[in-house]
This record gives sequence, C-alpha cells and structure tokens, in this order.
Amino acid sequence: MPAEPGATLLTHWPPRVWAVLCYRSGDNTQILSLTEALGWPFEIKRLAYKQRKVAINLLRGTGLAGIDINRSSPLVPPWPDLIISAAFRNEPVCRWIQRQADHTVRYVHIGRPWARFDNFDLVITVSEYRLARHPKVLHNDLSIHGVTAARLAEAAAQWAPRLAELPRPYIAVLVGGYSGPYTLDRPTAERLGRQASALAYELGGSLLVTTSARTPRASAAALRAAIDAPVYFFQWTRQASDNPYYGYLALADSLIVTCDSASMLTEACATRKPVYIFDLDEHHTASNPALGHPGAIQSSAGWRDWRFHHLKAALYQQMMRLPLPRLSRDIRLVHEYLITSGRAVWLGQPFPPGPPLPPLEDTQRAVTRIRALFKQAAG
Repeated sequence: MPAEPGATLLTHWPPRVWAVLCYRSGDNTQILSLTEALGWPFEIKRLAYKQRKVAINLLRGTGLAGIDINRSSPLVPPWPDLIISAAFRNEPVCRWIQRQADHTVRYVHIGRPWARFDNFDLVITVSEYRLARHPKVLHNDLSIHGVTAARLAEAAAQWAPRLAELPRPYIAVLVGGYSGPYTLDRPTAERLGRQASALAYELGGSLLVTTSARTPRASAAALRAAIDAPVYFFQWTRQASDNPYYGYLALADSLIVTCDSASMLTEACATRKPVYIFDLDEHHTASNPALGHPGAIQSSAGWRDWRFHHLKAALYQQMMRLPLPRLSRDIRLVHEYLITSGRAVWLGQPFPPGPPLPPLEDTQRAVTRIRALFKQAAG
C-alpha cells in the first residue's frame, strides 16, 4: 500500500506497537480492537494513575508526573514505532514515550484529544465529540469495535447449548447506565423491562439480558423484576469470568441497546441485525408518577445515589447547550446517524424491511490510515 507523504521508513517489519490502555473500559476496548485489527505484534501497557493529579495532565504537556511508575507497566526500550491510546490523562505519557526514543514514534489517539491536533499523527474520532475538520483527524461514523466473524462463531459455539431451551427468536438486551446526560434509575429500568418483555411476547421469543459496569445494582434488580418473558439474565460484575456478551451478539436475532453507550450501539450494529435503541429519557421518569418517583427508592443510600446522578445528568444537559464542545459529547449525533442510515430504530418503532445491512467499515478505515503512516524498506 502506498505510504502517505512523510511516512516513516522502517528497516524492520512489522512496526513495534504499544497499546497504552487508559482508565475507561470502553476506550480500552477500542484501543485493543484497533491494535488487533492491524495484525502487527503489540505490547499492552497499563498505567496506574496518581490520585488528585488530574491538573498535572492539563498543565504539563509531557511527562510521567500523573502516573505511579512502580505500579505501571515498564516504559523502557525497545521503544515502539507506534503508540495507540486514548483519554487525556494518557496524553502526557505518550508524548514522553515519543521523546525518549531515538527514532520517530507515531502516536494515534482515539476519541477526543486535549492537545492540539499537531501533537498527534492521527486522531480517530466520531461525531459525538464534535471535532473540527483537520488533515490529521479521521472522522468515522461509529466507534472502533472488535466484533469479527471468528469471534462471533466461537462465542456462538460456546453459548448456543446453554441457551437452547429458550424459545426463538432471541432478543439481546444490552444495558448501560449513568452516562453524560442520561440516567438509568429504577423506574427507567422497569420501563425497559416491560417494553423488552412486550417485544418478546409479540415475537414469541425470549430475552438475553446483560448489564454492564455502569449499571447500578438497584436498577439491575428493578429490570430483572420487571421482565416477565422467558429470559437469560446476566448481571455484570468485575469477578465474572463467563460473560455471555459476545454470545448474545452472535446468537441474537435482534438487539435492544440503551441509548447511553456508543460502543454497545456500534457492536450491536456490527452484527448487521435489527437494532432497537432504548431512550432513557423518553418519559422523563423523574417526574412521571405512572413510572415511579423518588420514594420508590427505599434506602437513604439509594435516594442519595438517585439525586447525585440526576443532578449530574441535568448539569451535563446544560453543558451541552453551551458553545463548549470540548467539555461534553453529544451522543444524539450517533443516534441520528444510526436511524437515518437505517441501522437502528427507537424501541417501539417497526424495523424497516429491506436488504441486509452493509458491514461497518470504520475499523478498516482506521487500519488503512495507520498503515499509511509507515513504509517498509526494500531489500
């Protein structure tokens, strides 16, 4: 493949790659998925962050002051030719790695960077971050994902026997939680349970439900209690080693995804199956007496949690109205793309008939741009 002007000429091949993980699981999934899609050998570098050192990452452009070196992966030679990372607390560290090497180290950032674009070799972003157009910015339609035919086939073989007693069709329900302007309180979780059950009864099938790291326990319990259709229910925990997520993606005939997670929406759409978006704000459950009220949360701790997250969501919604796109993301732009492109509809609306949906091309588009940063020496 022809390299871009100024592409790095390497005397060894393939390039040495470091995947520098961050503090958000969704970003780490994208980092690893993109690194694996390149097909080059890579090392995973995990960083341990110092408490109350966020300001260091903003005020110091380059350095390791924001991480605990002793608890982080070794950052020592041989230095990489390529860094793939995300999140603003990783930016000073990645620039420090570039400065230590005696050769050019390309730096690819996923998401929204805080430094100027000229500090990166490539920024891979999506519409929700509202970045300006720039030669070093790749504007993808959806997030990077790791949903491959091989991974789905392996997961299907593992989970098909365990779900065989449930009636088909299978409807996977992928549940997020509190994020940005959205909240998943108990009334909203109950509404999801009722609507998902209604769809399962309408189709004569069953639900395959999974919560996630951001799903509050009380909301997960409310969701489980509200479901009255045949169901396999998985409640996410850090200790769980047998996660059915990819099995659900592989075996589902259709999927319901809460609107707060761009990553889960992307992964669901990567299956090329009908995707229904569940709107967490559809009925404004905080003030709708038909769907519950603050008194429905019994414990004082639960009430405090409800107030805290609803306040955060309200503040975030106000921030989105200000001309400060760097301080917020607007996932509604992702929803708009999915619906206008025919890849998804809101839950409760019919999925339009038509030919099979085309595959997503965002990950391959990113791979092509990264490969163009390098060229191999002849000989």
